[in-house]
Amino acid sequence: MSDRFELFLTCPKGLEGLLIEEAVGLGLEEAREHTSAVRGMATMETAYRLCLWSRLANRVLLVLKRFPMKDAEDLYHGVLDIDWQDHMLNDGTLAVEFSGHGSGIDNTHFGALKVKDAIVDKLRTPQGDRPSIDKLNPDLRIHLRLDRGEAILSLDLSGHSLHQRGYRLQQGAAPLKENLAAAILIRSGWPRIAAEGGALADPMCGVGTFLVEAAMIAADIAPNLRREQWGFTAWLGHVPALWKKLHEEASERAAAGLAKPPLWIRGYEADPRLIQPGRNNVERAGLSEWIKIYQGEVATFEPRPDQNQKGLVICNPPYGERLGDEASLLYLYQNLGERLRQACLNWEAAVFTGAPDLGKRMGIRSHKQYSFWNGALPCKLLLIKVLPDQFVTGERRTPEQRQAEREQAEYDQAPSEPQERKYNKNGNPIKPAPAPAPVVEQPRLSEGGQMFANRLQKNLKALGKWVKREGIDCYRVYDADMPEYSMAIDLYQDWVHVQEYAAPKSIDPEKASARMFDALAAIPQALNIDKSRVVVKRRERQSGTKQYERQAAQGKFVEVNEGGVKLLVNLTDYLDTGLFLDHRPMRMRIQKEAAGKRFLNLFCYTATASVHAAKGGARSTTSVDLSKTYLDWARRNLSLNGFSDKNRLEQGDVMAWLEASRDEYDLIFIDPPTFSNSKRMEGIFDVQRDQVQLIDLAMARLATGGVLYFSNNFRKFELEANLSERYAIEEITAQTLDPDFARNAKIHRAWKITAR
Repeated sequence: MSDRFELFLTCPKGLEGLLIEEAVGLGLEEAREHTSAVRGMATMETAYRLCLWSRLANRVLLVLKRFPMKDAEDLYHGVLDIDWQDHMLNDGTLAVEFSGHGSGIDNTHFGALKVKDAIVDKLRTPQGDRPSIDKLNPDLRIHLRLDRGEAILSLDLSGHSLHQRGYRLQQGAAPLKENLAAAILIRSGWPRIAAEGGALADPMCGVGTFLVEAAMIAADIAPNLRREQWGFTAWLGHVPALWKKLHEEASERAAAGLAKPPLWIRGYEADPRLIQPGRNNVERAGLSEWIKIYQGEVATFEPRPDQNQKGLVICNPPYGERLGDEASLLYLYQNLGERLRQACLNWEAAVFTGAPDLGKRMGIRSHKQYSFWNGALPCKLLLIKVLPDQFVTGERRTPEQRQAEREQAEYDQAPSEPQERKYNKNGNPIKPAPAPAPVVEQPRLSEGGQMFANRLQKNLKALGKWVKREGIDCYRVYDADMPEYSMAIDLYQDWVHVQEYAAPKSIDPEKASARMFDALAAIPQALNIDKSRVVVKRRERQSGTKQYERQAAQGKFVEVNEGGVKLLVNLTDYLDTGLFLDHRPMRMRIQKEAAGKRFLNLFCYTATASVHAAKGGARSTTSVDLSKTYLDWARRNLSLNGFSDKNRLEQGDVMAWLEASRDEYDLIFIDPPTFSNSKRMEGIFDVQRDQVQLIDLAMARLATGGVLYFSNNFRKFELEANLSERYAIEEITAQTLDPDFARNAKIHRAWKITAR
């Protein structure tokens, strides 16, 4: 075989420029960039060195032959002409990968079969020995790439992809591949910072991929030093003595690197489930002396290496893959920006994100950006020098002011001279006063964000006297007052519940997203609420029982007060919270009228109206709903107020339950869904279509002199005219709207129905 070979190094899209620099540094000659690959010439020693040392490549492919190809027969004979006995044993194992199309081959599986057939036919012996297929751990992994009528046949020296270093057996939900993590570190300047003795911190470290890759770079450890199985291990062209020499050299370099004082490399992760897997990965990499992982929130992140030491903060925050997630991540990015400004002055920072718009919301400028791909997702790497003049604030400063701030920062960070110790009259040393905490400027609100904040504060002030007079601690403060900021905002004591209405298709999604970010940035400032107590959801046109489907599984309940009763709300797990705020006046009416009465609550949801009826002195309450989840919630609401006795909870289809019931009730409340097709009920419920049957069935259970309240929130609902022929009906919608819903009179409609 030749002393020089043509090599193809494959890599993730976007890493070609970095890979060619690395490969040339490792000895690749005549190097050229291709899409997701680098091509060049090398000796076998360089090929081995690339396998061992490349932090960025996926595979190292050694080209065996190039040949023109017009059809499948050309493919077969081109592969057959290779002296395969020089490469593998007759009874060895192989795997074939085929990429590209054309020349009559449009199916990669068919192309791979033709390559396999040619190799097997070449090596088949008269005794019937022949190679077999092993896709997991073959002796030889063959790759054929078809490119514009030319077949490029290669031997994969790597075996498994080189990004699989072997230390990461446990990983989080959305891990970065190791070679992408290494590329981000290199682009971020970590090799330079490490050489200067700098520190590294990751405030959202997951299972520690950035940390391990950073430590291997700093300690001069070949990324695949610990790999035992290679694509060339069973290759007959393998030169074991040459490989042994290179491997021993790499082992000596790693030993020398690990013998140095370890750099300060720390990771922090909010999810306690990822702490031990991350530590296990660090231990498998042999880097426990270099890397420590702790549980910690971004909001409290503060790297604390030796005094005056600087370094790199690097992280890969969540991007938001589900609809509405991006909005809820705004505060995470804001917290990150705040912590960089507060705790990392004069450090460098690198934020890798698939949501660059969120990156802009950190309130700190990036001085450089690089484009990457994380799989099929385009991403940005934002590089930041955490200096005072990088902060995005509401105040413009002159160059002289910025220079003065830099000089002040340098002075503040410099080691102070020993001071003369002072003593009080008793001879005890006087402790110096603690340094004042740095004043951190809030990120400037955009013009739209400030306008939105002004509207929130105006609404808050307008509702203030009413809220205080009525003793209300849960109310709506904003409901799409400005069409361009389409959301509902409710206060639950010191929590904010935000429901974003999906923008119409006529609105540019980027503009809608930007407005949402503006609004979310304004909410904590305008309402004086901590960001951690803002819950964001996306509300879209619902069908069936979708509005009741679980959104999350935190199971966290908040106790609120209303009209002298205590109720449980869940702000995170479902689209609705368990308390319809617009029905507050109806619940208070029921409470006032319930004394001594038998109360029936149909489609009861969490039975808040039943709790109010019990508080008002109802003789008994009966609450009917199809959902076991919400009846369990109802049971907790009743128990919380000491009303477990004489208050029945019935699980069932309301229509069927009414048909079977023979009991009478003095006060009935019905608030049905617009539509329901639950698996537990027969047929489909449609409030517009089924209203007459529902009301007739309920009125049949109403005692003489009783009252039925009927309400629903279907915007197009019209009460059937013929009902008024049988019953006395009064629309009371205006009486069931408090000031916080006066801006949205269509939130629901309500009627009082009695027997004629």
